[in-house]
Amino acid sequence: MRRFLQEFQAFISKGNVLDLAVAVIIGAAFSKIVDSLVKDIINPILGVLVGRPDFTNLFIVLKDAPNYTGPQTYDGLVKAGATVFGYGAFLTAVVQFLLLAFAVFWLIKIVVTARARIAAEADRILNAAKKEDEEKKKAEAEAAAKAAAAAPAAEPAPAPEACAEELELLREIRDLLKSNQAKHAEGAQQNPKA
Repeated sequence: MRRFLQEFQAFISKGNVLDLAVAVIIGAAFSKIVDSLVKDIINPILGVLVGRPDFTNLFIVLKDAPNYTGPQTYDGLVKAGATVFGYGAFLTAVVQFLLLAFAVFWLIKIVVTARARIAAEADRILNAAKKEDEEKKKAEAEAAAKAAAAAPAAEPAPAPEACAEELELLREIRDLLKSNQAKHAEGAQQNPKA
């Protein structure tokens, strides 16, 4: 049982499952918005243009309900138990689906276009910053080179006489310093940001 719970926890904590859960929740909320858009905004406009956006009351009665004397509407006849061929309800569902799909298509198109513009702007800003940084480093290197060329060369001080042991020790120190400088130069080339 413990292993089952661990596997279930691993499954639930995967990114795809969490993304799917978020998508379902947002999709449910978004469907209410789109339904309202279709029902409250687009259907009334269609009603003005076409004359009737709700085709629910277009039907053919195949078999009457026994002893039914109520209104001859689709809902009333269906509730009474009549057999009704409700092609109007189907047409209404198709129209609402097409309008919903059209609204979602345009919404997604707007979001994708906005994302592309934002990504292009971010790339442009990053490239400009990178170019500015490279120019700044180049100017600093040129200034350092000019300063080094302009500085007078210092005359070396006369070396005092040293014994053989001191000379050997100084050579070892020199060799260690050279190897450390070489290592540091290799590290700087491999990691230029450091």
